[in-house]
Amino acid sequence: MGIEFQGNLIGSGKIFGIIVSRFNNFITKRLLEGAIDELIRHSVKKEDVDVFWVPGSYEIPAAALKIAQSGKYHALICLGAVIRGETPHFDFVANESAKGITHVGLSTGVPTIYGVITTETLEQAIDRAGAKTGNKGAEAALSAIEMVNLFDQIQVGVKTVKKQ
Repeated sequence: MGIEFQGNLIGSGKIFGIIVSRFNNFITKRLLEGAIDELIRHSVKKEDVDVFWVPGSYEIPAAALKIAQSGKYHALICLGAVIRGETPHFDFVANESAKGITHVGLSTGVPTIYGVITTETLEQAIDRAGAKTGNKGAEAALSAIEMVNLFDQIQVGVKTVKKQ
């Protein structure tokens, strides 16, 4: 077996950007609080977390791309809440935000974490924002820390293999 790479959950020395949707902010504020709390619990300094508010989840990818291109952040955490209504608008917003956020990470090489919850009901959204099923913002923050550290290990591993 070759080398095994795995990111740890220590965020010290890393800088994170969090992009948050104002739409459904009674939910997204909870996701943001969970993300920040989790980052701080894992040794990230408060001053190493910047928060960017956008109008809605549809606008998250454009902001994330601009922020990733700045080169300032080790990872981005994208937080939003899309709750199904009576029209197909839900499907467009959920699909395009997911595709856009994925595109940002793939095109820039900056770990860009999808923390947009998509639910059928307001109750489900409340549950995912810290009530019954944990806080998906906190989970996204953990993923960001792990991915940053994994990317660091991959970089070191590639350099080591090239030297041999």
